[in-house]
Amino acid sequence: MKKNGFVYFLTNKTNKVLYCGVTNELARRTAEHLAKINPGFPERFNCNKLVFYEQFPTMELAIRREKQLKNWKREWKNALISEQNHVWKNLAESIGVDDDLIEAVKEMYKDNRE
Repeated sequence: MKKNGFVYFLTNKTNKVLYCGVTNELARRTAEHLAKINPGFPERFNCNKLVFYEQFPTMELAIRREKQLKNWKREWKNALISEQNHVWKNLAESIGVDDDLIEAVKEMYKDNRE
């Protein structure tokens, strides 16, 4: 059974930084970013706002799209995001990310580290 894939963009409060990622579970992965579970670019630059995502029938297609988007100029990425989300609203809540999910993710990682 093949899993769906998602490509997504996170940004910071001022929309100055963009992070492009890929995952098979968008809500969980977004909650991980918001909980600052994994050190890296999104945590370092406080990318805490989901502003864009695309869903694909397979992870392979999502990975291919992610690689394509990472090679795009910033102005092209901005235009793509603005087409779908013209005010760059945080979409996390619309995909089911709330405080309860963020806390559950923190607990899951806490349990895995012990």
